[in-house]
Amino acid sequence: MKKIVFIMNPISGTTSKAKIPDLIETTLDRELFHYELRLTEYAAHASEMAAEARDGGADMVVAVGGDGTVNEVARALVESQTALGIIPCGSGNGLARHLMLPMNAKKAIEIINRNEIHELDYGIINGHPFFCTCGMGFDAFVSQKFAEAGKRGPITYVENVLREGLKYKPETYEIRDETGTIREKAFLISCANASQYGNNAYIAPQASMKDGLLDVIIMEPFDMLDAPQISLDMFNKTLDKNSKIKTFRCQHLHVHRKQPGVIHFDGDPVMTDADVDIELKPKGLRVVVNPDADKSQRQPNKLQNAASYLFNEISIVREDLTKQRRHVLALSKVLQRRLNL
Repeated sequence: MKKIVFIMNPISGTTSKAKIPDLIETTLDRELFHYELRLTEYAAHASEMAAEARDGGADMVVAVGGDGTVNEVARALVESQTALGIIPCGSGNGLARHLMLPMNAKKAIEIINRNEIHELDYGIINGHPFFCTCGMGFDAFVSQKFAEAGKRGPITYVENVLREGLKYKPETYEIRDETGTIREKAFLISCANASQYGNNAYIAPQASMKDGLLDVIIMEPFDMLDAPQISLDMFNKTLDKNSKIKTFRCQHLHVHRKQPGVIHFDGDPVMTDADVDIELKPKGLRVVVNPDADKSQRQPNKLQNAASYLFNEISIVREDLTKQRRHVLALSKVLQRRLNL
């Protein structure tokens, strides 16, 4: 009989987890698994408990929570034989969505019962393991603001993006990989192991956790008229085709910036020095996957619908501004002709 330890963060995400202990008890295959359920009490507690479970011979540790809880559990399991399972209960659920795991807790437990485990890649940024994305620039800046906001959910994230986006000043970076060095002024630099931030916002739509490579995304500075298209491309999985985006793949990346600043790993912000080192570790984490993932179809969520609505509304505003600009130009020409008479 296999041993599972469920580690639940009772306060992560935006939904109640009160029913999950009963769901585990009634849904988990008790002929296949013996389980324990443990609750986190403070930051990094999930990592401590996951390490204890790993050293105690657990076959699987299941993170019950959001991306932060998943990251804490997973970092204790890398390069071990203990597999990571996920019951997604967070506000973004980036890794779970990339793996196409059910957002419904009962269905997520049924995936665990099927016990299909793959060896997947993970990354390290300045010593911090990450499993979805890491980066610097605007997304790290927003991650910091999001952490300071005191509340969770996509609405908080969008509020921070809209409020802070106009103030943010792009930085100039020196970027080195296995092929050489480039210098770029960028709004953000993101390194993706998985395809999305969470909430089906695809920063790297072609990223794979099985190819042994990081997908590097450099977003050039842009104005607010470009923002709706960038947002729409992110939710439509076409960001890599946007003219403001440069992408390439590598196994190791070194970034130098002018001064220390914030970076993020799976949405968790941390201050670090001017040099940032990112490395991909192939097949270093055993993960419970959805055997039916290739057959599943992702449905647009509320944030995707909001992005489409925002795009349509700003497109109307842009069209109105264009008409007004043409009208002003026409009046200007008339006035100029009259002045020349």
